[in-house]
Amino acid sequence: MTVAKLAARSKLTAKPDAASQNEAASTAAFLAAIGGEVRRHRAKRGMTRRQLAQTSLTSERYLAQIEGGAGNPSVSVLRAIAQALDLPASALLPPESGARTAALGGILDLLAQLPAAELHALAKEIEARAARSAHADRARRIALVGLRGAGKSTLGRMLARHLGMAFIELDRRVEEDYGVSIPDLIEMAGTATFRRHERTALERVIVEHEAAIITTAGGIVANPETYALLLRRTHTVWIKARPDEHMSRVMAQGDFRPMAQNRQAMADLIAILEARRADYARAEAEVDTSDEAVEQSFAKLLRVVTPLLAPHAARAAEG
Repeated sequence: MTVAKLAARSKLTAKPDAASQNEAASTAAFLAAIGGEVRRHRAKRGMTRRQLAQTSLTSERYLAQIEGGAGNPSVSVLRAIAQALDLPASALLPPESGARTAALGGILDLLAQLPAAELHALAKEIEARAARSAHADRARRIALVGLRGAGKSTLGRMLARHLGMAFIELDRRVEEDYGVSIPDLIEMAGTATFRRHERTALERVIVEHEAAIITTAGGIVANPETYALLLRRTHTVWIKARPDEHMSRVMAQGDFRPMAQNRQAMADLIAILEARRADYARAEAEVDTSDEAVEQSFAKLLRVVTPLLAPHAARAAEG
């Protein structure tokens, strides 16, 4: 049974022509939305369509049809694609389908019962509670996120030296733990395994370092739990640049992963950036390094980081 058939299971009785047309349009929109979610999550992970097809054991041609909204995948196919993306199958359903956790659903239902006048005060209370918890949990850890080529590693090393903190590249930690390079790890064990090692490495870094400058792989946002942990336990800064600058810097480094042997590298890079933009934007601050010398970008980063660390310095002085 296909996803579309499941969605329409309760509507099997005959309908007038107009209603049938509406149902067909609704089904087409539903399938297009599923295709959009598959495409978005694939781009977020920096995977090519061929890589996803191979990992999910799905025909690349059929995957292209699904992403284009022309395919009507069965539940088993959708599940295989979701597993290849290290997601629950429900994550590929469009947000408007109403899928949400029971806890969140309960909270939203309760909020709907409150008078509108009380919502502003409640929002302020939640923000204050989150801020108190965040500053206590984040300590003096600064994490730099963003696509390769933005300048995370270069700026991270400079910041660590300036502040006298440890500099930690999360990818290098994973390689030390597993004993092979990241590309080899992904090739041998898959992206999902790498993401699990990434989460474990991050947890250990947090336990071992109250103060550190941490750089992450650009795709860390692909795992919601790991990224939530990073946001909760570090002061996160998005290091960003224009797509053409990302591309030129990566090429200058001789590292074209994950766009190797891909003739549409720039289009893929833009798609990856767009898929991750909303997640990167959840960082506390951002620094745009476009058209700037390293020294200029570092000065900008230092101005951004200083107020993030100020509350911790004040508490240390009081202690």
